[in-house]
Amino acid sequence: MIDGHFHIISYLVRWLKLPEFFVIVFFSLLGLIVGCVTGLIPGLHVNTISLILFGSVGQIALLLRPLSLSDSLVMTTISSFIVSVAIAHTFVNIIPATFLGVPDEETALSVLPAHKLLLEGKGYEAIALSALGSFGAIMFSAALILPFKFVVGKPLDLYSILNNNMFWILLAIVILMIATERGSGHTGIRAPLYALSVIILSGVFGIIVLDMPIDSPISLPSTVLFPALAGLFGMSTQIHSLLSEPIIREQNIEEPKIFNKKSTTLSIATGTFAGALVSVIPGITSAIGTIIAMTTRGKTDERQTIITLSAVNTACAVLVIVALFVVLKARSGVAIVISNLMHIEKWSKISPPIQLIYLLIPIVVAGSLSYPLTCLIGKKIAKHINRISYKAIIKITIVALSLLVFIFTGFIGLIVLSVATSIGLIPIFLGVRRSNCMGVLIVPLMLHFL
Repeated sequence: MIDGHFHIISYLVRWLKLPEFFVIVFFSLLGLIVGCVTGLIPGLHVNTISLILFGSVGQIALLLRPLSLSDSLVMTTISSFIVSVAIAHTFVNIIPATFLGVPDEETALSVLPAHKLLLEGKGYEAIALSALGSFGAIMFSAALILPFKFVVGKPLDLYSILNNNMFWILLAIVILMIATERGSGHTGIRAPLYALSVIILSGVFGIIVLDMPIDSPISLPSTVLFPALAGLFGMSTQIHSLLSEPIIREQNIEEPKIFNKKSTTLSIATGTFAGALVSVIPGITSAIGTIIAMTTRGKTDERQTIITLSAVNTACAVLVIVALFVVLKARSGVAIVISNLMHIEKWSKISPPIQLIYLLIPIVVAGSLSYPLTCLIGKKIAKHINRISYKAIIKITIVALSLLVFIFTGFIGLIVLSVATSIGLIPIFLGVRRSNCMGVLIVPLMLHFL
């Protein structure tokens, strides 16, 4: 028995090439630290971070030169670092979404349930529940990797079926978003009509701006999605918070009690499956994935909504990497960067390619450690949030977000941000979900597939 275990360990040592393994683990830990920092920056999306890191590949490679690594291992190490940043970011970004009200499009749906708990003095509970949902999604996603390969890729080849019917799938998602819209204080068909109006308006906005040429004044990697999404989901929330001036009471720092473990497990499971869909269908994000998951599992409270959204968010971040090797399609900024850094070998056998194995290491490292770190950071901030001028924090955040947009996208980006902010305020004042603003991506994609 012992001899058998020794042979297994020996095989793993040779398979993983342990010196390389330790290098990747070390840079995964560095990525974890960076991801915790970027996750605390309001309105900064992980795709933007990926572009920044991609623009810094040369400098990172120079730092790795003393290690005498092969070129392929250097690129794998940098890719592992970026994956670790992305995973940690999906955990920690709930903190500014809860305390500052500046979500990116991945956390747009959670801002209301999280704020409800915050105003009750339970902001830390919202953060801990979100971290739990993300951690649960890491475990569920790990269990889904092989089934995901066989269902999405060969032999079932679900991706080909989806790809051939993408227009109708996106249309079905839009219909689901409209049909499930209940609004705030609306009766009859008013809320669905408001939702449709927001989807169409943001869709027209997307058609206009998505092909717009945009440049950074200091030659940083640029994407028009940054000011568009920052305005729709970030700046609009900040402006609304500035107008409403919520009073943040002293926070109760207690670990959340999971009274219904079955319901929590169901939230994580449905969130993970929805995240798998988000990872292969273009144009839909975690907020929309959460609508799908919540429709599937039925009505529940705001705590389970937070857990579900966080599970969708993190599961998508994991499975979009797996999808890159299964269907050779990059469905996120992180996946696009990795596809440009590494040679992506299609996963055609039962065992995954060695490159994917290496990328699973930062997922495990960052996923395991981000849970306690998110709770620790959230607890520290929750203790002091009521002692700081909330209005001052909002003003600083507005200035910082505007500055980031200018640095990455220049004056044109500021114009896009302004228009996007105006559109993003509409669903807030109409009392419908801000995820309807994802028409900015869905409508142009529907026209493309049509």
